[in-house]
Amino acid sequence: MKIKYSPKFARDYKKLPNKIKNLIEENEKIFLKNPFDKKLKTHKLSGKLKGFWSFSIDYKYRIIFEFADKDTIYLYSVGTHRIYQ
Repeated sequence: MKIKYSPKFARDYKKLPNKIKNLIEENEKIFLKNPFDKKLKTHKLSGKLKGFWSFSIDYKYRIIFEFADKDTIYLYSVGTHRIYQ
């Protein structure tokens, strides 16, 4: 599986504290092995984000993503719960 990053994801990522960046890297490894690992709390989104998915970095931070195809994940956004708005 391959991960691609949107420009927005890259901008948001740069602004995050190093502690969160380290957690993202750890969770990405888990995600690549199994996107539905219970630790990630992966779930479908609804409303204006219908068609997208989200997984947890920690209690506060999330990543919004899309399954682009069977071998590619596209990460759109990272941040607190406000990214859902």
